[in-house]
Amino acid sequence: MPLKDLPPDARPREKLLARGPGALSDAELLALLLRTGLAGKGVLQLAQELLDKFGGLAGLLHASADDLKQIKGLGGSAKRAELVAVLELARRVLAERLRERPALDSPQGVKEYLQLHLAGKKHECFAVLFLDSQHRLLALEELFRGTLAQTSVYPREVVLRALHHHAASVVLAHNHPSGTVQPSRADESLTQALKAALSLVDVRVLDHVIVAPGLALSMAEAGML
Repeated sequence: MPLKDLPPDARPREKLLARGPGALSDAELLALLLRTGLAGKGVLQLAQELLDKFGGLAGLLHASADDLKQIKGLGGSAKRAELVAVLELARRVLAERLRERPALDSPQGVKEYLQLHLAGKKHECFAVLFLDSQHRLLALEELFRGTLAQTSVYPREVVLRALHHHAASVVLAHNHPSGTVQPSRADESLTQALKAALSLVDVRVLDHVIVAPGLALSMAEAGML
């Protein structure tokens, strides 16, 4: 059913304006972005199918433009561009928060920020959050990428980038495309090697976060650091 054929109090736009965004379901909010459905498929149905396919809003936010292109009804560039823009806005909001206050004050925010950047990638990649002396974000850099199974990380390069940013501390991060966030022995060994290398230039490793779609593990919180 087209949105215009719904009762006025059931239309997402009117419902949002009358009752606030919290009154809308995830599918209704997404329908507002999509605006139109397909022949024989209303926009609310299309929105719900997208959520089901990607595992909810978190999974959808991790979807790439190429992932979205495969969905019937999102082949055109306009709708995909809008969804990708929402993802980028979410990233920037989280980045601003990390720049305004110490990362250690918001460990959940750090996890969400890293999930948005890394969790949806099909290949394994390794990134570093560079922080100032107040633990505020200076930069996020994706330094290495590899296959689904492993990534080659060079401590010397991490040290050089930390010096470039005049970082006082770092948060290490990488994704597991397999979907698990359990650290491997290689992950633990790498963390210790980077801690040792960075300590030589007085840069602390505060955490190593492993992310997957909808999941994140802090090695510091797990007592592994």
